Amino acid sequence: MDFLGITLTEWIGYMASAGVLISFFMRNIRTLRLINSIGCIFFIIYGILLNSIPIIITNVAIALVNFYYLFIKKN
Repeated sequence: MDFLGITLTEWIGYMASAGVLISFFMRNIRTLRLINSIGCIFFIIYGILLNSIPIIITNVAIALVNFYYLFIKKN
């Protein structure tokens, strides 16, 4: 499935990259972690679609760190 000559998998990869990039412009650390987590989730989906274990493992680990600081250790 293509849209503007770009596959769905590529769109997900672009959204993942944009999410991670945008997160680094956030001044508030909670907002940074939240937006970064969304980017990581898109990267996990992207890794699954590409069948790329390194992309999946790295982004699951980053998402878990973000979730830990967002929901468990709130200080």
